[in-house]
Amino acid sequence: MMQSRLRKQIVPLTWQSALKVSGVSSIIAVLLALMDGRYHAFGTELLLSNAIGFSIWLTIEAIRWASRSRVGLLPAIFVAVPVGIILGAKAASWLGAYDMLATWTEDPMKQWKSISISLLFAGSASVFVSVSVNAANYRAELETERRRSAEASRAQAVAELALLQAQIEPHFLFNTLAHVQSAIDEEPAVGKAMLEHLIRYLRGTLQRSRRPTYELAEEQSLIESLLAIAAIRLGSRLRYRVNFDATLRDVTLPPLLLQPLVENAIKHGIEPSLDGGEIQVHGELVDASLVFRVTDTGVGLRDTAPEGVGLSNVRARLASLYGERGLLTLQRNRPRGTIAELRLPALGS
Repeated sequence: MMQSRLRKQIVPLTWQSALKVSGVSSIIAVLLALMDGRYHAFGTELLLSNAIGFSIWLTIEAIRWASRSRVGLLPAIFVAVPVGIILGAKAASWLGAYDMLATWTEDPMKQWKSISISLLFAGSASVFVSVSVNAANYRAELETERRRSAEASRAQAVAELALLQAQIEPHFLFNTLAHVQSAIDEEPAVGKAMLEHLIRYLRGTLQRSRRPTYELAEEQSLIESLLAIAAIRLGSRLRYRVNFDATLRDVTLPPLLLQPLVENAIKHGIEPSLDGGEIQVHGELVDASLVFRVTDTGVGLRDTAPEGVGLSNVRARLASLYGERGLLTLQRNRPRGTIAELRLPALGS
């Protein structure tokens, strides 16, 4: 596959280079015909100029290839111009043009003007074509590098997503399974209900991990399972409500942006509070933005507490996915608790 990609890149560049060489050589033929007034011999000049032009170009490419590009462009041109003129002139004479070299060698002093102009044109044209071709090759390499960088960024985002999920799941699964274990003998109904919610949650998580995006309705089901499990575990200490605008049901989102905020509200808001509290998850469309709020009435923000791994990962993923258009803010809820607000660009904006 890599070879086919390289072939697709090299062939267009080769044809472009050949067209540039032919175009510049044809211009030189026109200029020489105008300068000498030999309009009747324009076809011969065109053949001769193109033969020399292609000979110089191929000689430059041969030098760069043989030296593995260790020879610079200007030294290669310095060697290729006289060699290309000799080879091109001979090739043109074999194809029916006049023998330019024989004309030059008969009386070099008389032909010095023609020789100087030919060398000047050939050298200038070689520099122009070579620089132009190198610039095209550089642009192609730059585009390839950009694609590689984009693929690397996507791979990094997938790895970070897997890492975040790996950081979230053990804590949640350990607490859930520990509670199931303690309830299975004393409260079988409670243990069964928790297992049912856990299976629903894990099924949704598995399906979501295989896709880059998912529908908000799926996220709502996942969050409700998560909160139901936490409510069974915390009992009357946790109350919750999940309310998304019905028009957003089919909106697609990247995974693990909203769930960590709910996890954070449970772990750092409700669990440390002796009286517990309520968690509300709300989503709506405001202007050109999707706005999600996770509000809890737990212990609230602590100024000295460092930001956890979940929130840090959410901020990093927002920056990677949306740049400055993705925003996560935390503020105090009154009379107590925290409001985490997630703001994303709406679909198509």
